[in-house]
Amino acid sequence: MALPYMTKHKKFPGRYPGTDFQFTIRRANKKGATPITRRERYADRKNLDKRVDAAFLAALWSYFGEEPFERGNLDAGRLSWLFGREVVADDPDSFDPADYEALLRIDPKVAETNFPEVFASPEEFAIDDWDEDDDWDEDE
Repeated sequence: MALPYMTKHKKFPGRYPGTDFQFTIRRANKKGATPITRRERYADRKNLDKRVDAAFLAALWSYFGEEPFERGNLDAGRLSWLFGREVVADDPDSFDPADYEALLRIDPKVAETNFPEVFASPEEFAIDDWDEDDDWDEDE
């Protein structure tokens, strides 16, 4: 059985440095894409969780800016922490949360309101030195 098509965002960081918080997945799930769902962010979340959210948003902003982007190999769980707020469906009427080809975009006003540190000091979140983790399965 062939795996579903999944765009791989080359040079996008694979995970948050020094942790197991992943930003991308290695290969498509043969059973289909994990649906993206809006996860509630409660005020008592750990500081590390908040920092990882900010770093992921910074990576998205650096990589895509305001342009619509395909979900591709971006981790559904990580997207779900931002979905419905900073990251939204590009076309809500045709959006399929369980499709690797679903188009998303960043809502810059909401993103800057909720994560001002990403926009105030982008050098703090520079992704140049991060683990790109994109050469693991080039031959697959």
